[in-house]
Amino acid sequence: MVMYWVYVLRSQSTGRFYCGQTSDLEKRVAQHNDPNHTFTRTTKVFDGPWLLVWEMECADRTAAIRLERKIKKRGIERFLSDTMASGGC
Repeated sequence: MVMYWVYVLRSQSTGRFYCGQTSDLEKRVAQHNDPNHTFTRTTKVFDGPWLLVWEMECADRTAAIRLERKIKKRGIERFLSDTMASGGC
């Protein structure tokens, strides 16, 4: 059974946040920081390097997509602030 991850990256140079979902977290973070990888348009437009600041494992892709949308709707920075204040999700 494939597990999916929802993750938040933060640019070391700009402080900007990025939220996404993937089945291979380590590989995906590396792709965001690889200047030759073409499927990471948003993190190529804004300067990095990008650091993983938060992640959560989900049972399937549908759950990961729902959580990603929830985070983006709330606002990534606000979501992180709420999550840290409550001690978890």
